[in-house]
Amino acid sequence: MNDILEILIRTICAIVLIMIIARMLGKQTIAQMTYHDFVAAITLGAITANLAFNISLKSWKLVFSLITFSGILYILTLVALKSRKARNWISGKPTVIVENGKILEQNLKKLKLTSDTINQELREKNIFDIEEVEYAVLELNGRVSVLRKPEYLPVIRKDLGISSSSKTAFPIELIMDGKIIFENLKQNQLTEWFYEELTKRGLSVEQVFYAVKSTNGNLFLDLYEDNIQRPIDKE
Repeated sequence: MNDILEILIRTICAIVLIMIIARMLGKQTIAQMTYHDFVAAITLGAITANLAFNISLKSWKLVFSLITFSGILYILTLVALKSRKARNWISGKPTVIVENGKILEQNLKKLKLTSDTINQELREKNIFDIEEVEYAVLELNGRVSVLRKPEYLPVIRKDLGISSSSKTAFPIELIMDGKIIFENLKQNQLTEWFYEELTKRGLSVEQVFYAVKSTNGNLFLDLYEDNIQRPIDKE
């Protein structure tokens, strides 16, 4: 029973510590898994797991190890911000794999990538013909960025000479899971407008599951009552 209680306490401590460390290291550690972040994630995970379950090791030693390693990671992050050379060594550099429409086989060989892998990355970007690609770069996080050839670029409003006087706004969620987000209503001065829109549609707050002021300024509502006779169930 004492062992179970110790594991429970150590697990809670491990979760709290790893959450604090993740906050300290920043969102880039999660969003961009570079070489540095990959090593950091594995090591932090191993130390945290031992802290939570390995009762044969003293908890204070594991906590000290966790804090020390996190401090080293933080210092490396600061060094990478200050020095481009250090950043290249710590995180690596982007690598061009297609240039002027030509595949750079030597770079693929260095990266240990195959043509199948490149084709898969391109298909995920809705590019099924490699002849459409002008440049392709393997980024630090393992993703491929692509610049299409001019003739394959999509047409935008500016190309057609169409100007738009209206600006696109960021969507503002007003009701989430049936609960009003009063903070968003107050900060954006939408309280009166929101209730007026509900009144116009003959609805009450209790009927709404989700509500958002969309980018075009209109109110989108999803009600609890969907009126779908035969909903699709793929399970």
